[in-house]
Amino acid sequence: MSTATSPNKIRHGGGNDDGSDAPQIDFHHPFTPYDVQLDFMRAAYGVLEAGNGQVGILESPTGTGKSLSLICSALTWLRNHKRGQFEASLDATAKGMQGEPDWMIETALRRKREELARRWEEREAQMEKLRARERAMEERGRGGKRQRLDGEYDGVGMGRGKGKEVDEEAEFLIDDWEDGGDGLADDDPLSQLSKETRELLAKAGLGGQKRWTRGRGRWKMKSRSIFYTSRTHSQLTQFIAELRRPAFPPSLPSELLSSKSDQEDAPTKEAVKQLPLSSRQKLCINPSVSRLGSLSAINDRCTELQLSKSKNKCAFMPNPDNLKQAHQFRDTVMATVPDIEDMHRIGAKLQICPYYASRAAVPGAEVITLPYPLLLQRSAREALGIKLEGNVVIIDEAHNIMDAVANVYAAEIRLTELRRARQMLGVYVRRFGKKLKGENRVMVAQVGKVIESLSEWLAGTLQAKGSQGIADPNELLKARGADQINLYRLIKYIQESKLAFKVESYASHAEEQESSASNGKPPSSTPVLHTLVSFLTALTNFSSEGRIFFEKLPGTSPDIKLSYLLLSPTHAFSSVATSARAVILAGGTMSPFGDYKDHLFPTLSPERITTLSCGHVIPPSNLCVWTLASTKLIPPGGGLPGTLTKAADAFEFSFQKRNDRAMVRDLGVAILNICSVVPDGVVVFFPSYGYLDEVVSIWQTAEPAASNNTKPIWDRLAVKKVVFRETKGGSSDDVLQSYTEAILSPDEAAESPAGGKRTQTGALLLSVVGGKMSEGINFSDRLGRCVIIVGLPYPNINSPEWKARIEYIESATLARLLPDPNTTPAPHSKEAMNREQAIATAKQVARDFYENACMRAVNQSIGRAIRHQNDYAAIVLVDRRFATDRISGKLPGWIRDGMVPGSAGKGLPGLMGALSVFFRGKRSG
Repeated sequence: MSTATSPNKIRHGGGNDDGSDAPQIDFHHPFTPYDVQLDFMRAAYGVLEAGNGQVGILESPTGTGKSLSLICSALTWLRNHKRGQFEASLDATAKGMQGEPDWMIETALRRKREELARRWEEREAQMEKLRARERAMEERGRGGKRQRLDGEYDGVGMGRGKGKEVDEEAEFLIDDWEDGGDGLADDDPLSQLSKETRELLAKAGLGGQKRWTRGRGRWKMKSRSIFYTSRTHSQLTQFIAELRRPAFPPSLPSELLSSKSDQEDAPTKEAVKQLPLSSRQKLCINPSVSRLGSLSAINDRCTELQLSKSKNKCAFMPNPDNLKQAHQFRDTVMATVPDIEDMHRIGAKLQICPYYASRAAVPGAEVITLPYPLLLQRSAREALGIKLEGNVVIIDEAHNIMDAVANVYAAEIRLTELRRARQMLGVYVRRFGKKLKGENRVMVAQVGKVIESLSEWLAGTLQAKGSQGIADPNELLKARGADQINLYRLIKYIQESKLAFKVESYASHAEEQESSASNGKPPSSTPVLHTLVSFLTALTNFSSEGRIFFEKLPGTSPDIKLSYLLLSPTHAFSSVATSARAVILAGGTMSPFGDYKDHLFPTLSPERITTLSCGHVIPPSNLCVWTLASTKLIPPGGGLPGTLTKAADAFEFSFQKRNDRAMVRDLGVAILNICSVVPDGVVVFFPSYGYLDEVVSIWQTAEPAASNNTKPIWDRLAVKKVVFRETKGGSSDDVLQSYTEAILSPDEAAESPAGGKRTQTGALLLSVVGGKMSEGINFSDRLGRCVIIVGLPYPNINSPEWKARIEYIESATLARLLPDPNTTPAPHSKEAMNREQAIATAKQVARDFYENACMRAVNQSIGRAIRHQNDYAAIVLVDRRFATDRISGKLPGWIRDGMVPGSAGKGLPGLMGALSVFFRGKRSG
């Protein structure tokens, strides 16, 4: 691969400016990197090297090798840092021996070098043996005799196999509970396990957050780690596949490894030690537990099997009897760069729990991959035994990080779920009520009171006016005396007693028996009590950053829900931002950057934030970006965009104007013209599903008699291209498959919707910004020769959620600018001017947050096209507001660079000319 010319890039903020006199770093990239990749790697390396809480916000378009650039920069830094640590330890030894004879110092240093080299060589030799064993297994098809993991064996010796009687009291009755525990801290991730189980884990080297060692000190050193997180497991799997490609030099200085042999024999590379972490839902190998389905039920059943009173333990739990398998699991994981599926397979093969056994590998791992929820939530990190202090955090696909933080802490519950929970609790109490004693009887009654109080509030609100709004948390538990209940203690009881799991399991068991007796189908069971616990936890964590909303749900059976929403991620993210040595937020469409600074790192000084917006690896001739502000040509000096504001034919899809039928028809005509010159696939993104439905309805109506062509626009589009449409709640996979076949296999695609022989060339996909097609879908090459963005998808500013967000951001910003906003300074004083400026600034910050939410969604949709170096496409932005500096300035740098100068004033004729020239050049090329 040859080095490409670097497109324009934009660097903001302080931190690490890579000037021409900066030292050249070999990033060990498996190919010859492009200039934009070098820019990205240098910026990332500089952030990690600076440390001290440094933050990097780095944007590199999809198709520019962002993942590989992150890997090469981070691992190069880590190996350099490790070598520096070794050299520093030698310097410290020499310094500690000052005053001793030179020969004694040299002898001590030589012995230390030899010891370090010996440990490293032993470890790498062991790793290579394990890798060879895994390769041999792969060649045999990972075959061999299948382990006994299916059928009636359930891993705990108590399976409910077919025809087996169930001891209902033993399985479903709550054990006696007393508040107080055994002195363990509330946040101890192992506090729910029995004392015996914790001791076994400790003996096996798997006890929570303690360091572990392996015989003869082979694994003693605990070095820094890189925590890499992304949104989905599939994205993490792709990252791990990329991680296997480059090779990095050893973590020991070369002179240490060559001290006992010739330089030519010294090792030149060291495999990366990578560990994927995940939930029990992904890693559990016990069929009796994993088949429960829901994460909450799996967690409860797993921890229940570890309790001291449990008659049957999980056979896969690490213990002194399977210590050899636990160590073999740890070493195999460290040697093979596995993904989650590999972890599950290795655990099943060795008959050892991957979820618990993986903890022993944490201290030795250089790279730890995990999904967003496990990194962003402090309790999840503690449960996995990981600490961020002194380590590096890399958050990929970070354009949605603020939404991800909010989702981690979000909770909701519906009236129908509460009624179902009350019914299940009633079934349970009728069966076991007389056997409940002491605290159990009291606490179960309190759970019932809380359910009834929430149900009464929701039932009353369902009958009242208003479809949505903000709920007062103090009003939710006023009925039935529920406001006198200690929710913290109640939540602790439900979690420790496993009440939710036992009630739901028994209700399911009872319904199965009933349906079996009547030969009916058992009803589906949902973890409604677990949902209740999540919502109560949100209630107890209530703060100024959160609000509770109600919303009535339309349908044949009226329903209503309560939702907890985190209005700002600042406090929740602070545990990550303040702990790590450095944090990198990386993504293909990070623009605009302002929100990350204002709402994730509001107190961080500018010099500690480095931002980079890289150009694309494609040549400028492969991109045509056009702002279509009107169908008509705007004459020179026409006053764009001011004149367009008053022009009747201007495209402005604001909430007030977007229902203009003439404008919607003009939009259809513009897309019809675009489809006549753009080959293959055209993807159009609309602001919402509702508006897409309105547009399609207008297009399907016959044109006015006065027009040149009275045929509906929808039918005319169908003549040009096969038309597909994304629907809310529909299957995006089916639509995408049909769209792809219509472009790549036109002979096999369906006939023209208008009837008769197909005359279409390619396909048209009508989609929605923020919908399933706007993120994670690859419209590369022929699938996306043109992407059209219709309007600006601003959220509904009048919704209760956005009203609350705006109010919170304004008040929080004002509090930060004015420590005591309640004071009333004297009129016309300097302080009064400062307060007025602070209020104006706060309103602007809130406005930017609202606008940036819109632009992040737009940029993400644009990023569906141009997926590699040789790809090419046109981007058409249909709305006069895209021509304003405020909006265009929030587009990614590579899109701004590709914008055709003055396109907003050239109308549809100018666009058609530009597209004709652009695609004619590609055909001739």
